[in-house]
Amino acid sequence: MEPINSSDRIVRNIHTEQFEAYDFGGFEVQGQSVLQVDRDTALARGFFIYRMEPGAKSRAHLHASGEHFFILEGDLQDHDGYEYVEGDLVYLKPGTIHNSKTRHGCTLVVYLSSADYVE
Repeated sequence: MEPINSSDRIVRNIHTEQFEAYDFGGFEVQGQSVLQVDRDTALARGFFIYRMEPGAKSRAHLHASGEHFFILEGDLQDHDGYEYVEGDLVYLKPGTIHNSKTRHGCTLVVYLSSADYVE
């Protein structure tokens, strides 16, 4: 087996890379940022790391294709009071409408398809 060509491997480290400010459908959101793995994919699409600073709150939105996320660290609460904790692996089915907030901040691994957010 041949070694992997360096142009075929993308490695980004959440501790050393610069996160990008998150723009939610043209609305700038405070305290939220993204580290995109594949820079050829639209921001906050595909596989990415999503960081919310303490007190941050997402806008209410619908995921047409569903949302997958894993809580790496911190706390996250949905609008209905459900609290996610570190280690939770979550799937919100297509058509789910929600918004989330964090008290102390959180870092999530997220997967969204290319046309997920519908407001």
